[in-house]
Amino acid sequence: VQLQASGGGLVQAGGSLRLSCAVSGRTFSGYRMGWFRQAPGKEREFVAGISWTGGMTSYANSVKGRFTISRDIAKNTVDLQMTSLQSDDTAVYYCATSLTVRTTPEYYNYWGQGTLVTVSS
Repeated sequence: VQLQASGGGLVQAGGSLRLSCAVSGRTFSGYRMGWFRQAPGKEREFVAGISWTGGMTSYANSVKGRFTISRDIAKNTVDLQMTSLQSDDTAVYYCATSLTVRTTPEYYNYWGQGTLVTVSS
């Protein structure tokens, strides 16, 4: 399974970005998708997750109301729409797959390469 994340870049505080993750290779039904991020000197943290059908989503408290996760099963993609970006959102963002509803990295088995989001204040 290969995951390719894209859409990162430089944005001013208050701005928006949309990240996308394309999944290819051997795929299987029922897997959950998640977005994580890792800022310099910090641990990787959960940002948002979405169920196989897209009917259930979860978010870190720090991004609730600002970020929206969505997926297109037919296209095998998952997106993260980020609005009202703040300097604290600056990080490398990773997409990953899991067969559980856990929100910690060790429960995610396949990872994309990451895409850098930089928010300038």
